[in-house]
Amino acid sequence: MWVFGYGSLVWNPGFDTVERVIARLPGYRRSFCMRSIHHRGTPEAPGLVLALDRAPDTACSGVALRAAPERADEVLAYLRERELISAAYLEARLPVTLADGREVEAVTYVVDPDHVQYCGGLDLEEQAQIIARAQGGRGPNTDYLYNTDAHLRELGLGDRELDWLVRRVRALCG
Repeated sequence: MWVFGYGSLVWNPGFDTVERVIARLPGYRRSFCMRSIHHRGTPEAPGLVLALDRAPDTACSGVALRAAPERADEVLAYLRERELISAAYLEARLPVTLADGREVEAVTYVVDPDHVQYCGGLDLEEQAQIIARAQGGRGPNTDYLYNTDAHLRELGLGDRELDWLVRRVRALCG
């Protein structure tokens, strides 16, 4: 079983992997388009987390993580508990292309644009303002941004929008 990671799954998958490969998912873009009311914010003061937002003619670079076949059911149960906490993500099995040219089907969590937590289209300044102040059950929203940006850059998958957000959020936080 393959899993596509584009945000926190890149740096904190929460399960053992037998293979980890850079991968691309066509038709989606990584975006802070989901309000977080559990992990990185609260219902009263939501944070923002990354989600895969449909975007024809583009692709999202991330990491394909392969779970051991004998652990697939356990990993899927873990991922569902983690990712489907508020039903803002939809679980999909989508084709991803690995850096070595293989194409595999990966469990992928994409945002539901009809869900109340969806907030696509926020400008970068508004995203920065929200991220700079939000905190949730897994800590400050800033930690999520900084960790994701650092790990993507480490893998050679730097993201201009994330880089801008890191600079702006650091300025806002002093």
